Amino acid sequence: METKVGRSSCTSILIGKKASLSGSVMIGRNEDAKTAWPKHLAFNKHEIIQENHFKSKDNKFEINLPNEKFAYSSTPEWTDKYGVFEEDGINEHHVAMSATESAYANDRVQAADPFDTEKGILEEAMVTVVLPYIKTAREGVARLGDIVEKYGAAEADGILFADSNEAWYMEIGSGHHWVAERIPDDSYAVVANQLAIQEIDFDSDNFMYSKGIRDFVYNNKLWPENIPFNFREIFGTHDDSDLHYNTPRVWIGQKLLTPSVVQNPQSFDLPFTRKPDHPLSAQDAQSVLSNHYQNTPYDLTNQKNKDNATFRPISVATTQESHLLELNGEKMIHWLAMGVASQSVYIPFYPQGTKVPTMYKYGKETYSQNSAYWVFKLASTLVDRDWSKYGTDLANAQSEANQKVNRIRYEFDQKLAKETDDKQRINLVNEANNKMAKTALDIFRELNAKLITKQTADSPLRFQMDPNL
Repeated sequence: METKVGRSSCTSILIGKKASLSGSVMIGRNEDAKTAWPKHLAFNKHEIIQENHFKSKDNKFEINLPNEKFAYSSTPEWTDKYGVFEEDGINEHHVAMSATESAYANDRVQAADPFDTEKGILEEAMVTVVLPYIKTAREGVARLGDIVEKYGAAEADGILFADSNEAWYMEIGSGHHWVAERIPDDSYAVVANQLAIQEIDFDSDNFMYSKGIRDFVYNNKLWPENIPFNFREIFGTHDDSDLHYNTPRVWIGQKLLTPSVVQNPQSFDLPFTRKPDHPLSAQDAQSVLSNHYQNTPYDLTNQKNKDNATFRPISVATTQESHLLELNGEKMIHWLAMGVASQSVYIPFYPQGTKVPTMYKYGKETYSQNSAYWVFKLASTLVDRDWSKYGTDLANAQSEANQKVNRIRYEFDQKLAKETDDKQRINLVNEANNKMAKTALDIFRELNAKLITKQTADSPLRFQMDPNL
């Protein structure tokens, strides 16, 4: 029976341009909801739509939209029965958006300004009603902020925006109030299902916020006026579950990228942004999104820990897809790993493509062989039978696929740099996307065949006394 997806329990990363190895701005997130709930890749065309209107299938939220709709990439659900859930993408104006990082607001705030679950905007609608209509990251924050103030929000969320110059993290903390912070160019942020933004400087261009948020807080006695305005403390939670579910993920992300700083995985005082110890590559960001506490006592793939789960990992079985959106001048990369990030491969798709690789258009709730999601998910399922036994096969396949698809992307970048004809450039982009997808899928289909063949010997019905019987 089909069931509603609900909210995503995700992990996010944002990286400023001076903190990155290539000068790119990067934002990324694991979309975590269900263990078997396929995603597709989509390239949405530029359109002029008269009487453009959106009506949610998840609740009663609806909104009139601008007539002009920019082209953009996205990763919608296999079904729109419960909403679109496009989740992430890059539009033709080189603006990236990822929505959402589910969060929780405390009871004090919700008593004064409750979420409108009936008519407020939900995660499923955010990318659809914002990304096709913005030209900068700041515009994205402003557009979504205006929607929240006018229509209300149905839930607490974190939303990521980026363009080639800036990365922004926006948080919705109540029915009509929100803040956003520009990630410092020399820093990064890792966020895990908590309201994370801390002190707000109302006089700085590096912050945006809802109208009247200070009056709302002070009039409702939610915070003293004589100390700095700390959004996390005012709107967020400090539950015991945070110490096992959320803060350890921030801790491991910061441990990977800033190992020089020693911190407690259960600290409520981990900073929102940090400077890395070295310039960060896309692969560094992907290593955070695919982390499961390997090389620590908390790794659930270690047989000793499988029945003693201490902390919730970043990479989990409920990940539907993991994305990293990279922007650098004219260069755009929509990195996409279908299924569980630690058991999949990030493919550096060109988001300006017009033809989706065939197997990225298919896949329903029940397993099928024609779906990219299910090819990678099958590998996860087979490796999970005994990670210690089959993990090396997986790692070898990942290494081969990573090397080959990144080489393909590099070669096509060189071709595109020399090509001036717009039509031919799109042809090259579509050819590259198809070739990268096919290369990775072929390697993982071969991996799956190898694992199935090997696992025929794992049957409990083994009994051998005479080799001929």
